[in-house]
Amino acid sequence: MEKSNTDRFEILKQLALAGSKGEDLTDISERALSQAAGFVDLTAAALFLWDEEFKVTVTVNHAESDAARQRLASLEQELFGNLRKDQNLVSAYMSFGGETPYHSFTLPLRHRAKIFGAVIGLQEGERTIISEDDFLEALSALLALNYAAEGIGKEHAPAKEVLDKERLSAIIETAVAVNHEVNNPLTAILGNVQLLLLKRDDLDEELAAKLKTIETSALKIKDVTQRLMRITSPRSVEYSEGTKMLDLSSDEE
Repeated sequence: MEKSNTDRFEILKQLALAGSKGEDLTDISERALSQAAGFVDLTAAALFLWDEEFKVTVTVNHAESDAARQRLASLEQELFGNLRKDQNLVSAYMSFGGETPYHSFTLPLRHRAKIFGAVIGLQEGERTIISEDDFLEALSALLALNYAAEGIGKEHAPAKEVLDKERLSAIIETAVAVNHEVNNPLTAILGNVQLLLLKRDDLDEELAAKLKTIETSALKIKDVTQRLMRITSPRSVEYSEGTKMLDLSSDEE
């Protein structure tokens, strides 16, 4: 029995509403593939996202059996995937003969000019999925919009990570320079002060107290330079109105 246009609309509407509510994209994709498979009589369907080198980063599957899942995976690995890499394949509908004929398709997940994934499907029997091309293309377009929308919503996250890494790298470089330029003379100061303090009995109390103050201050400087070297997650604190400084306080402080 032919499925009605209302069924098509309902599947696409649910997919659009789920995306607009910010539901988990894996769950949305699994439901969409399952509903589409039931509507178009697919024995298996899958969604892939890949990086710039066509390395798959996300996979969502729906299949009636392991055999159907494996056949679809084989089509992706041996046919569609290679055609994308070698011949810039974008979309295709194919039919295969045999004792039990079967049909397959691949449609892109596209946002503007960028293709970042694909939806593929497998159908067994005499019915051909080409008759459902409008519905399947609308389905893949909606899935693409959902994934693209999430990417757009998080587009500043990678940039922030880069900035954080660059900031940490700059802090580490500064820490190395400070430790080299400050600790060398600081070691000399501490060494001489502590040698003098060993002769405390020969010093008057006022001079000994001043040397002790110098030693304490030098040890604090050394502690700060060591904390600078141990920073892994830099954070800032308010120094004065409109000015911030790197937080080097210890856990105890």
